Amino acid sequence: MERRVTRERADEATDARRRVPRTDAVLGDPRLAEAVRRLGPGVVKTAVRQAQQRARDGTIPPEQVRDTALALLPPTVGGLRPVINATGVLLHTNLGRAPLSPAARRAVQEAAGAADVELDLPTGVRARRGRTALAALCGRVPSAGAAHVVNNGAAALVLAATALAAGKDIVISRGEMVEIGDGFRLPDLLVSTGARLREVGTTNRTTAADYAAAIGPDTGFVLKVHPSNFRITGFTRAAGTGELAALGVPVVVDIGSGLLAPHPLLPEEPDAQGQLAAGAALVTASGDKLLGGPQCGLLLGAEPVVRTVSRHPLARALRVDKLTLAALEATLTGPDTPTAAALAADPAGLMRRAEQLASALGAHGIDVRAVGSAATVGGGGAPGVTLPSAALSLPEPYAAALRTGPVPVVGRLEAGRCLLDLRAVPPRDDERLAEAVRAAAGR
Repeated sequence: MERRVTRERADEATDARRRVPRTDAVLGDPRLAEAVRRLGPGVVKTAVRQAQQRARDGTIPPEQVRDTALALLPPTVGGLRPVINATGVLLHTNLGRAPLSPAARRAVQEAAGAADVELDLPTGVRARRGRTALAALCGRVPSAGAAHVVNNGAAALVLAATALAAGKDIVISRGEMVEIGDGFRLPDLLVSTGARLREVGTTNRTTAADYAAAIGPDTGFVLKVHPSNFRITGFTRAAGTGELAALGVPVVVDIGSGLLAPHPLLPEEPDAQGQLAAGAALVTASGDKLLGGPQCGLLLGAEPVVRTVSRHPLARALRVDKLTLAALEATLTGPDTPTAAALAADPAGLMRRAEQLASALGAHGIDVRAVGSAATVGGGGAPGVTLPSAALSLPEPYAAALRTGPVPVVGRLEAGRCLLDLRAVPPRDDERLAEAVRAAAGR
């Protein structure tokens, strides 16, 4: 009797495996055929084989192979997954810093095909690469006589040092010899260009006289660097750009954060317009920080200086592609960016959103409450500045569940709770955030 039952079960398993649909039959499903056009045959076939194997293992019935294959398909062929940034860090480097505006995203999509990146359509002759984006950049910074764009902020500084100071001295304060992230140190970056560093002053105090004493016939330029991720307080002194410009040599200012003009919430953050007006010959910055655009490096300054930099052979190796140029121009000329909106968010409005979300989620039996929070700019911008915010407070285990959910949400851990700060979360994503929390709670 026991042998007969075992044989019958084996026969049932064999029959189930025989009922697993063939690959060509599964791919004939119109939904999967459309997925092949969207994702390519390789990705879809992999999902189909995984679904077939689940049916052979008895994990799913053979009839569910098509639906399971569809569920296994990724949203895109790329490996990057979109996430909701609920960390309270507006420009989170690990999350790609500034999210692009809808206008910039559309511009990227439109430029993805053939585009007039180096062609003047009326005349049919070759034109300057990125001319409209550069014009838009100069339009936002009236003090700039010209502009150039490279692939990131560090590249902007490397190009400036190579073109203006290779084989010469760069005079820099000891208090500005910073490490810029992931172990990259500014002194190493500058020395790699063939320039020599002349360190002046001390960590906490450097005066214009210190710079003046180091300037000589071999000076390429004086460099002033924004400290980015840290602040030195107490007994301090730093020479201003205006003081340095009076010394008679070019002054290059690396503002880092990409702020083009003064911002009322960030009064101590240097901006490109202000630094050029104070006498800087060249300003370098990142486009994917407070500007709220794509990753790129900005160089703005006097026309002769920018011309020298942009015509250096290294500029060709550091140039940006058409997608970056399209996103940058749309960022400069289009509506406010998500970064600008997050900076301008009303704390009272953020708390109302948090309370509404907490109330709706609490109705599902979820342990959640609305709490006050403190957000930061991030990305090396506005060190020491906190922005009042509001957050959802959840039990700590939610942090991992939310990161690995269907819609990944990245929060932060604080005092044994998972906080989902709303400063960098657009209001249109509130429902997606709520869905992610419900999924993490199994509700």
